[in-house]
Amino acid sequence: MPPQPRAAMPARQRHSQDGESRAEPLSSGCAHSLPDAALDRTQEKDRAHGRFRRTVQMFRKFMHIRRGKTSTTATEGTAEPDSGLTELQAEPGVSTDITAPSGDSDSPMNDHTAKTLMAGTEDMAITNTDTGETQGIPNTDTMPIPTGIHAPKLGYFKESADSSQQQVPAMVRRIHQRLGSHVTVDPRLGFNLRRLTEEHPADVVLTLLRCAPSCDRAATMMWRLIGLSGSTLEKMLPTLLCVMEDWPLHSMSTSDGDNKDIFALAATLALWVIVQVPRCHEAMNLYSSRIFVALLSHVVITTQQMPEEVDHFWRACREEHRLPTNPNRFAVQAMKVLLCRLRCANEVVAMERKRGWDTLLCADTQHYAVGLLAREMRRVSLPMCSGIALCLLGLLSREEPRWDLPFLAFLVEVLNCLDLRECSDSVLEMMSRYLLSECRQRCRLALRGLVVLSEDPAMARRMGSLSQRLVELLGDEDGEVVRMSLSVFMNVLENKDILVSSTTARKLAEALLPLFENDNSHVQLFSIHLFCKVMDLVVEKGKKPLEKIVSQSMLLLFLHCHEENRHVAEASMETLLCAAGFLKRRNLMQLVKKEQLSMFAKCLLADDRSRVAECVRRALPFVDSPQQSLREAAARFIAVPSGVRMRHGPG
Repeated sequence: MPPQPRAAMPARQRHSQDGESRAEPLSSGCAHSLPDAALDRTQEKDRAHGRFRRTVQMFRKFMHIRRGKTSTTATEGTAEPDSGLTELQAEPGVSTDITAPSGDSDSPMNDHTAKTLMAGTEDMAITNTDTGETQGIPNTDTMPIPTGIHAPKLGYFKESADSSQQQVPAMVRRIHQRLGSHVTVDPRLGFNLRRLTEEHPADVVLTLLRCAPSCDRAATMMWRLIGLSGSTLEKMLPTLLCVMEDWPLHSMSTSDGDNKDIFALAATLALWVIVQVPRCHEAMNLYSSRIFVALLSHVVITTQQMPEEVDHFWRACREEHRLPTNPNRFAVQAMKVLLCRLRCANEVVAMERKRGWDTLLCADTQHYAVGLLAREMRRVSLPMCSGIALCLLGLLSREEPRWDLPFLAFLVEVLNCLDLRECSDSVLEMMSRYLLSECRQRCRLALRGLVVLSEDPAMARRMGSLSQRLVELLGDEDGEVVRMSLSVFMNVLENKDILVSSTTARKLAEALLPLFENDNSHVQLFSIHLFCKVMDLVVEKGKKPLEKIVSQSMLLLFLHCHEENRHVAEASMETLLCAAGFLKRRNLMQLVKKEQLSMFAKCLLADDRSRVAECVRRALPFVDSPQQSLREAAARFIAVPSGVRMRHGPG
């Protein structure tokens, strides 16, 4: 007769010496009427033996192990069906024959493909266009798994809790070994395996990765059994992630002293199996940010560099599971499945339509693809992006991170998801470091990050130390770099409490003058506005050294008051008025206020006749301007000196 379910038993169970159970009647037919002394003894026993001891006892009962035996032999054959056992089967309604999009295929992903990824297929396969074969880790659920299954028998375990803990790796290896030679599994084995994993997640995870690094059929079954419990996953995922994050090899000892290196890709294979278990959603959500960053790291690293030992390991995995030729394609597929599990299927499709996944697999364009992915994800999953940003911040805060460009590209796109009250110091320190980088791409990304950060007044006040580097970047040939540098300066100087030092004011003003004539109207506008702010915020002792530069700016500002771009013209008029006030030229201030610009030119030259030749020389390039209004204004200004000479005489 099959054993009755535990919940249906009307009495408290005791195990006799030979392993059989006896029922002890409860007083008054109610468990709550058990004498206090008996309850105290039970609790005392539980505390003394611990949860792990009870797990070992459950294994003994399950494996029919007697305390006096030191070894056992496996029972051959298949037992008769037991009505108390259930089959390990796929979740209802989940298809097991859907093929995932090929990592080598260039065909676009459509909505049906996204649904396929999101459906939680039990046997996710990948088509390799190189060989035409279907790739993937075998689906253990589609194999015949009858009820009444033989479970592997384990050896004798000592009574000491410490000694028993040291036996955990041996237990895991024995389970794996026996599952490799059997096509059947007892559901109680899954229960006990999960209990063992919850008690000693590091031992179970590391041992299974060591004895089956390429994730054979038995290991696949064990990972899936573990993945059926959310609480078990929560306990074991940190260890699995530690292995994934330690590229290319992870070295950590188990309780039995085994410290053999583990390939990080072995953990990725295990995660690939687990992420397809339908019940794993909640645990995956909890660690989604770390999992995503770990997978992204594998994509980036395996695209940039492939150590020989990792290549040999992946070759073995390919032969066993018919996986993609390159592990970066496999990591991309795992990332797609993860995103679909996290309800980001539309973003997966959007990346496919924009050929972002293909771009991600190219070392030279990887950072562009990562930035695109970050923008797509930011639209729908701010909490996840915040977690990813924190993970990447920790990664990039290392002294010399490797392959950091794609990570920086993602972080810059999701900076506004961070709570800067918690990480402002580390973010600003990191961006400041990259701003000094000789790599143009890193410098550009740092500038983009500083533009976002400077929008926060508290952060902007702390960026004064970056002024020297930002002034240098105003002379860069890249117009976008110049525009972003101006934006940072503008945001910093929005704070009226900040004063510009005399040295910075002079250098900044000199760098801004050439930008008045920049072809980019945004650069023109920002530079003119910023020049006005410098005059307003320069410290008192810095005003005298600044007068010469302000005086030189007046001609340029006068001419740009005739710009066809209304915004540039208005900004020039406003800054010209500010410059006249800075130089204490009241007559010029009145003319600007009345918009009598023709008289302004005459007064400007009459007040300083020694600079007439220089002013004419600087006005000449405007005669060839593509804007008619500027050509006419320059021509009128050049004609002014002859009138001045006629009134005042030569010399």
